[in-house]
Parts: sequence; C-alpha cells; structure tokens
Amino acid sequence: MPGPRKAEIHKQARLFDDFFKIDEVMVSHQRFDGTMSPDQRRLIFERGDSVAVLLYNPDTDAVVTVDQFKVPSLIARRRDNPATMDGWITETIAGMISGNETPEEAISRETLEETGYRIKNPELIAKFFSSPGGTSERVFLYFAEVVDADRVGKGGGVDGEDVRVVHRSARELFRQLERKQIEDPKLAIAAYWLRDRLRHG
Repeated sequence: MPGPRKAEIHKQARLFDDFFKIDEVMVSHQRFDGTMSPDQRRLIFERGDSVAVLLYNPDTDAVVTVDQFKVPSLIARRRDNPATMDGWITETIAGMISGNETPEEAISRETLEETGYRIKNPELIAKFFSSPGGTSERVFLYFAEVVDADRVGKGGGVDGEDVRVVHRSARELFRQLERKQIEDPKLAIAAYWLRDRLRHG
C-alpha cells in the first residue's frame, strides 16, 4: 500500500461558530498521477469527534439502545412524506467527546447519563468517519457487556434531553438488521459485529 500523499492547507477560516461550526478551507493535494491539484475551496462541518456504544447483557441476551427525537430525522423523513411527524430514531448510546476526555471516558459518561449503566473496559469495534465528504467528525464505536447490577441510575439524559432506554433481545436486533429496519449506521455496524461475535464466540 503506498504511503500518504502530500496535502497542503493554504487557508482555514471559521465562517460560522455556534453549537455547530463551519470552516472554509483552501487546500491542494497530490493526485494519483503525482501532480498537485489546483487550490480547491471546501466547506467543512466541524463538530469534533464522537463516541457510541452498544451494550449487551449476556445473562438475558438483551441489547440496550436508546430512542430519541432528532430534528434532522424529521426533516429527512419529510422528503418522503411532507406530512410526517416522525422524528424519533433508535440508536446506540452516543455523544460528543468534550474537553480533554479520552474516547473511553466520554463513552462511560454518556452511557451513565443516557442509560444509568456504569460500564467497564469498553471494547473498540471501529473508528470511522461519519460523512467524510462534509464533516471531519470521527466516530469511536464501542461494545460493552453489562449486567442488571451495573444499572446505578435511571438514565434519560441530561440538560433537557428526553431519552428512552430500550431493552430488546439480540435476536430481535438481528431480525431488524435483516429486514433493513435499522436507520442508525452506528447501530447497524455494531449489530453486525455482535452477530459475528455471538456466532463465533
């Protein structure tokens, strides 16, 4: 596999700075034929890195996910049905890495906030870009085993979040996967990974 090619950032400026951020970048890169591209203007949706985790209770063969209302889910579904009011989505526990947190610290915090479970030794499934054509966000996706005694709080989120904790059998999760009913890519990736683990574990 060839080594990394050359890329040069000639200018980077923040155009929008709120909860989300947008940067303007002028960049050139080495093309596959070895020549350098001309400067290109790109807009980057900048939000930092995030974490996600699929929880699994081997004693009950149950997975733990969350349901939340998300405005982008509503907007996207209205492209198919302008009258829909469905903005809820089932997904893995997830959140942004803040401050000087490590990904492991962030996912432990998010899991406790959203589900009330205290996790130990989360196992990294994958690290991937959420949408590399538009955002620099990377997702650190984990797996963790829990038992009933690990639930030390009720969850539900913080700061006005409205999170419902959902327990379902692993078999039901895999059935939804086969029926193409999973809309959260983090959950789909984790479900494939868990199915393979259980088959060969």
